[in-house]
Amino acid sequence: MATERMKLSVKTLTTGLEFHGEVRGKRQHYYVLSSARQYFVMSVSRSKRDAGYFNLVSKSAVEKLYRRLRGQQGVTAKLVFTRSRNRRLVPTRLAALNMLYVLVATGRASIDGRHASKKELFFNVKA
Repeated sequence: MATERMKLSVKTLTTGLEFHGEVRGKRQHYYVLSSARQYFVMSVSRSKRDAGYFNLVSKSAVEKLYRRLRGQQGVTAKLVFTRSRNRRLVPTRLAALNMLYVLVATGRASIDGRHASKKELFFNVKA
C-alpha cells in the first residue's frame, strides 16, 4: 500500500480561524490567524517537508502591548522583553517577537525597512 504525501496547507490546517495576514521576517514567512482568545503565529518549515511551527499569543496581551507602544518607532523584540515588567504578559523574547508580528499582520505596526542590514527587526507602531 503506497502512502501519498500530503502537502502542508495552512488553509486546511486553520479552518475556523480568522486570517489576519502574512508577515515576512528575517528568515521566515509567518501567517497570523486568531480564535476568540488568542492569535496563532504560524510558519512552514523550510527544511522539513510537511512540517511547520506555531506559537500562541494572548489577544489581551497583544492589546496591552499595543496600547503601551502606540506611536513608537524602532521597537525591537529585545526592547519589548527587557522593558516589560510583567513576565506573564511577555515571558520571552520570542513571545515579544510574535506579538510584534501580530501587530504587523493586523495593520497596527510595520517593519522598518531602513534597518534591513541589522540582525534584529525594527518595528514602527502606528498611533
